[in-house]
Amino acid sequence: MTNQFLITVGRILIASIFVVIGGERLLIGFGLLESASSFSTGVLVISGLEVLAGILIAAGWQLRWLASIMALLMLVDAIGSHPFWAVEPEQVHGQLLHFAKNMAIVGAFLLLAGMDMKQRKQTP
Repeated sequence: MTNQFLITVGRILIASIFVVIGGERLLIGFGLLESASSFSTGVLVISGLEVLAGILIAAGWQLRWLASIMALLMLVDAIGSHPFWAVEPEQVHGQLLHFAKNMAIVGAFLLLAGMDMKQRKQTP
């Protein structure tokens, strides 16, 4: 397997969470998928942007810029949405799990953003 193949597969896997989760919220929001959840217009707009960002990351479009923005957004989301340090003891594990997952995604985006553009396009 070449480095380019591994980078492409990794990029698609990172992007998939945004396409899948954002897409699910859009389908629920438009009544195409049944759920007990309902979402505000703001959440649906953000979900649409998540799907778009996921597709663009999978395609490799403006990767350094887009991965940097997504890393920042995931960092803000981790801190704002999963404050494991400020929840009841029975919620700590779940919040810590989601916080750690988000931080791992931040790390993946930083790796993508930090890769040398020429190195990414090289074939062995």
